[in-house]
Amino acid sequence: MKTTQKPCRLLTVKEVAALDSCSEKTVRRAITAGLLVALRVGPGARLLRIDPAAHAAYRQAHMW
Repeated sequence: MKTTQKPCRLLTVKEVAALDSCSEKTVRRAITAGLLVALRVGPGARLLRIDPAAHAAYRQAHMW
């Protein structure tokens, strides 16, 4: 039997900042430091998107 999975919705930097009650700059710093895994998408790979699972792993490891 074949099951189809619904693709997960990726989060924006703004959404992650709102969830973590911090600034967008803080989220971008975490991405640059390699603490939070992000994907580059869109024309020229300019847009950053964060997988909810990566965000959960980041919160578990770096939030108190």
